[in-house]
Amino acid sequence: MIDRIRHGKTWINATTNRKIFAAAVLIIICSVFARVAATVKEIAVASYFGAGDNIDAFLMAFLVPAYVINVIGASFNAALIPSYIRIREQQGTASAHKLFSNVMAGCLAMLIAASVVILAGAPYYLPLVASGFSREKVALTGRLLCFLSPMVVLCGINTLWGAILNADRKFGLVAATPVVTPLVVILFLISGRSDYGVYSLAIGTICGMLMELILLGIALTRKGISPWPRWYGLDSNVRQVFRQLVPMVSGASLMCATGFIDQSMSSMLGSGSVSALSYGNKIVSALLGLSATALGTAVTPYFSTMVARREWAEIRHTLKHYYRLIMLTSVPITIVLIFSSEPLVRLLYQRGAFTQQNTHLVAQVQSLLALQIPFYLAATLTVRLISTMMANQILVIGSIINVIVSVSLNYIFMQTMGVCGIALSTSCVYAVSFLFLYYSWRWTSRHGGTAASDDYSRRIFPK
Repeated sequence: MIDRIRHGKTWINATTNRKIFAAAVLIIICSVFARVAATVKEIAVASYFGAGDNIDAFLMAFLVPAYVINVIGASFNAALIPSYIRIREQQGTASAHKLFSNVMAGCLAMLIAASVVILAGAPYYLPLVASGFSREKVALTGRLLCFLSPMVVLCGINTLWGAILNADRKFGLVAATPVVTPLVVILFLISGRSDYGVYSLAIGTICGMLMELILLGIALTRKGISPWPRWYGLDSNVRQVFRQLVPMVSGASLMCATGFIDQSMSSMLGSGSVSALSYGNKIVSALLGLSATALGTAVTPYFSTMVARREWAEIRHTLKHYYRLIMLTSVPITIVLIFSSEPLVRLLYQRGAFTQQNTHLVAQVQSLLALQIPFYLAATLTVRLISTMMANQILVIGSIINVIVSVSLNYIFMQTMGVCGIALSTSCVYAVSFLFLYYSWRWTSRHGGTAASDDYSRRIFPK
């Protein structure tokens, strides 16, 4: 009898792992098209603008809206999905859809308010964020920010709608939809570069995001889920999401701050440093985008279900299985990327305004950023698990540690290595982050699972 039980648990574990793997493969296949389109877009941008003041200004203008999107959109996503799946399992689809409409209303209100704040505060924070820019360059950044500000609402809604489709395990469409924006940007660059310059890049970005929004909205409607916000009142399910939202926003604000800090500090290093850091991160972020997004998206519904059922043995088995898989696949890829960095950069970017000097610097940045790959993937898996356990205070503490490490190492390394030091600092931050998250998960799982998070949440939102 005991042998049968053990065999049954082994079969369940294997089945879950196969489902996660199949979902991850599907997401990777669909995401490849989006990544190829994004790479073609970056090649066009590099050829047209090189690594100079115009692209520096665009990247800095893009930085603030992207930061807000990551904080608000990702926080609502992480707070909503575990509760959405739990309620769907325990109370039915109608209750889950009602929760989504409520959360959508709150998210939209926050996104609109954030857009207003971004525009109103630009004259005050841009000179600080882009402290190394000239007055003319800061003015160009401000004008580009006006064009890019609608992306806060568009991309934030896209994130939430995509998360609901992923929760229903409709992974393919969500993974493939990001192909739209790069293609639209390329069309705008080809048709409007001579007349509008770098502004064509901003306009194309907004138009592409709007088209993505339309596609995801149609997909939700066909699933029988209303994509529009509607407030039904502050019931216990909404309270549960909001309890998780406070630590998630705090954690995301700090975690996303590392990228914000990197770009802001790189602006102190002279013309082209911001764009060199951005170009150096393109291939690395493409690899991480394919693998981390696929793995994290695929595993979240299964982790949420296992946590809801308190299947801790199955969770440990799944986690160990994917840690091994991550290390076996990512370490060789990292080594290959480091040794082939300069030929890759030369092949992709060195043409038009992108010079040999740009190639050499970007290749160095890329090699140092590649060191983060194994740690980033393992940390992503652990973050998704901790998030589904609603132990989000761990993420807040981890994010504080990341910011402290990032600022400290950036300052130390950039003194002797310039923008390459910022790249090395980023990889060190993810190594530290993974170690903290791994040992925190082990401690939490041994001390009652979500109990610590529940106690924390009650202190923030008492009944």
